[in-house]
Amino acid sequence: MLKKIKSNRSVPRKLVVRTNSNSVITEQYRTIRSNINFSLPSEDMKTILFTSPSKEEGKSTTSSNMAIVYAESGKRVLLVDADMRRPTLHHTFKMSNRLGLSNLLIKKGRLQDTVKKSGIPGLDLLMCGQIPSNPAELLDSEAMDGLMNLMKEKYDLIIFDSPPILAVTDSKILANKCDGTVLVVNTGKTEKEKVIKARDALTTSKAFIIGTVLNNYQVSKKDDYYQSYTS
Repeated sequence: MLKKIKSNRSVPRKLVVRTNSNSVITEQYRTIRSNINFSLPSEDMKTILFTSPSKEEGKSTTSSNMAIVYAESGKRVLLVDADMRRPTLHHTFKMSNRLGLSNLLIKKGRLQDTVKKSGIPGLDLLMCGQIPSNPAELLDSEAMDGLMNLMKEKYDLIIFDSPPILAVTDSKILANKCDGTVLVVNTGKTEKEKVIKARDALTTSKAFIIGTVLNNYQVSKKDDYYQSYTS
């Protein structure tokens, strides 16, 4: 297990690492970064997938905040919205989704022209782009393999935000291609059975499971070290 993040549902989803760099929650994301580094040697880690058993578990917020803390550590980071069914990265960073991953996979555009600066030093963004009719086929293509190799040449770390693994096959495909996978679980919502199925799906895909982030974890009120947060 990587880390537990406490919940307060009155706080809207946000990039807490960017808005409050000194908060306890931001420090929790940095702890997750350290735990990932301990689990997978940095020299071997170039691609990390974030997924979840079901929708609305906080994987997109988690992957975005993790991309920021990795950029803060001095790495050149690319955050990719690989959810070509329900993309959210353009909403999170308030940018256009006209061009992105889907366009590159059909050979329309170049990586260097399609990525966008996040406004955060060291962090670039690759939006989903136009939603395709065949996302799984695109992700399982030679074009995707070639694009990932190109990304690895230009960046120290590529973080993929992917669809829920129990919903579609997209994440299984990406998990097999990435160096490591992090499973984000909403402890206030997700049933244990779904978590087990998600783990088994990743195992079947021959994914290297780095660990699990427990989102919306209810910490005892006696522990005043934690602050309130939601994804």
